Amino acid sequence: MGAVIEVEHLWKTFQLGNQEVEIIKDISFQINQGEFVSIMGPSGSGKSTLLYLLGSLDKPTKGSIKVNGMEISMMHDKQQSIMRRKDIGFVFQFYNLIPNLNVKENIMLPVLLDGKKLSAYKKNLDEILEIVGLTERKNHLPRELSGGQQQRVAIARALINEPNIILADEPIGNLDSKSGNEIMKLFQRINKEKGKTIIQVTHSLESANYGQRILYVKDGSIQNKEVNKESLNVI
Repeated sequence: MGAVIEVEHLWKTFQLGNQEVEIIKDISFQINQGEFVSIMGPSGSGKSTLLYLLGSLDKPTKGSIKVNGMEISMMHDKQQSIMRRKDIGFVFQFYNLIPNLNVKENIMLPVLLDGKKLSAYKKNLDEILEIVGLTERKNHLPRELSGGQQQRVAIARALINEPNIILADEPIGNLDSKSGNEIMKLFQRINKEKGKTIIQVTHSLESANYGQRILYVKDGSIQNKEVNKESLNVI
């Protein structure tokens, strides 16, 4: 399987007053189609910044990011926006659901914003509702759902446009351990059954172990590329 994300010599620097702070320092790696990769590291290590760069939600200071063979820095803003809607689904720690829209309407929001016909996505919607276990709750409002169920809605919304990449930033950081484990198992199912490439950011080894491999980020750098999932000893 070919690489869907290729990162070469990536840097991200922020200006704080007269001082430059290096958040990402000369990172290089690639992620292949169908992989489930965990980016793990302590708070402030740069892992979330890295994820936002991969999703073109932020721009690097230096270096190259290719998504599906396309260099992000060579795209116009409109092209990047289309890529984010078509090729990438985003899941965040906070669910970002619209309170007065029901489950079905929240999931279909990206389709509506793209100006597409909702009827063309009915079959896809029904399949996604089954996968996330919310078929019986499709007409419920967010306030009528548990936190875990709300995150399932957010995951379904990320899937509705059929992207081949899912980027998840601390997706269970706002959930209890039982709900969190259920969400991670859902990501595994989506990875295996739908063939989606999933990249999650987490500070938890337990969560990271749901992925097939771990990129351990510390002080803005990847520590020897990969780490052993069981012991965190460097491979």
